[in-house]
Amino acid sequence: MRALVFDGEPRIVEKPIPRPEPGEALVKVLSAGICNTDLEILKGYMGFSGTLGHEFVGVVETCDNENLRGKRVVGEINCVCHNCDYCALEMPHHCLNRSVLGILSRDGAFAEYVALPEENLHLVPTTIRDDVAVFAEPLAAAFRILEQVNITAEDRVIVLGDGKLGQLIAQVIGGVTRNLICVGKHGWKLELLQKMNIAVAHMDDPMERGADYVIEATGSYIGFARALELVRPEGVVILKTTVAHPTALDLSLPVINEVSIIGSRCGPFRPALDALAKMNVDVRHMVTETFELRDGLRALRRASDADAMKILLHI
Repeated sequence: MRALVFDGEPRIVEKPIPRPEPGEALVKVLSAGICNTDLEILKGYMGFSGTLGHEFVGVVETCDNENLRGKRVVGEINCVCHNCDYCALEMPHHCLNRSVLGILSRDGAFAEYVALPEENLHLVPTTIRDDVAVFAEPLAAAFRILEQVNITAEDRVIVLGDGKLGQLIAQVIGGVTRNLICVGKHGWKLELLQKMNIAVAHMDDPMERGADYVIEATGSYIGFARALELVRPEGVVILKTTVAHPTALDLSLPVINEVSIIGSRCGPFRPALDALAKMNVDVRHMVTETFELRDGLRALRRASDADAMKILLHI
């Protein structure tokens, strides 16, 4: 099968079709999305080597569960052991022995086939198109915030970042409070949010400080410092950015202001798929361009362009 791999440099190669382990399914990938994390891997993030990609929709070809065979699915990316202390504490995303699709010790979905545990797979409603279903994984990451903190209609929330994840977070949090503003640096991306009645500001605009929650999704190592400037004393900063760049932090400000800092990663697929099915979250306008897998190198370059939002691979 054809696959887009990274082994110090990205390449299109021919690889054997994966052989699923017991309890795993073989999935024929239909479409996959390029994430900022994929671009960071190209810079050395996680030291990953193998097939890239973790956002996908596909059809199950072989598995033990007859209810999955032939069905369209999306997949959670953390593959866990069920035996370690964190699995016992029902914290599987932090499994000590986990592999992570296309990120850590497991080949990803930028390929014709991918293998994942059956328990990681979620059926996709027939009303959701492939190019929309691809957004289930990053949208689940946006919904993770609502599992971690109790944002109310009265809370003032600032989302830093107008990129792919920032756009999804703004829509999810906008369903909880209208006292929300998304801050970015790209006029055209901010206009997309304005069309959905989400308040926006340019990063150079004067900003009122003292937000109850600041959600950092800039994709830049400098976003954390900006978040600390905008959050109120005893407020909460939620970090979504993962970057390869090493960062030196001045920890005096969060100590003095007693700011809570929460890392936030993978999230629940059920509310994500439900939001996509009901179009409570609209992602169609976020797709900039679709490439065939054979043009994967060009797709990666396009995903790095300032005028690109979501780049998809058609497998």
